[in-house]
Amino acid sequence: MKKITLIILITFLSCSKEAPTQFSEETLNDVFTTLEGDQKTLKSILETHKGKTILIDIWASWCGDCIAGMPKVKALQNQYKDVVYMFLSLDRGEQAWKKGIKKYNVQGEHYYMQSGKKSAFGDFVDIGWIPRYMLVNKAGEIVVFNVIEADDKKLIEAIKN
Repeated sequence: MKKITLIILITFLSCSKEAPTQFSEETLNDVFTTLEGDQKTLKSILETHKGKTILIDIWASWCGDCIAGMPKVKALQNQYKDVVYMFLSLDRGEQAWKKGIKKYNVQGEHYYMQSGKKSAFGDFVDIGWIPRYMLVNKAGEIVVFNVIEADDKKLIEAIKN
């Protein structure tokens, strides 16, 4: 009986649902806060970078793994300068978010997720762990949906393409 249960469990866990290649309409309409305090939809943010590769880094200044991963992100930024680096913060408040950007010298575009994980974007992405990296290619397709290391082979190969 234990073997049968184990086989069922392994089968269930190994059957992952396919990662989406496009953001849902609801997700595109989700609103983020800029450093200047303006509100922007994900759709308008992505349209600003149409035709460019976009690396999305979901992070928070309180997240030890996020901070530990920043040197890897900075290495990507040094090597792949034509990529747009977008940081979406799950910080607990805007002041902590802005302080974290300065403290860790995070370079790129910054947006605050005011509703955090309980937002259309949070639901779509199903954030279970941060940091979380996604990559949108020049055609606007999500080509990497869920990696937690900035030096993940899938992420690097997708950036190169």
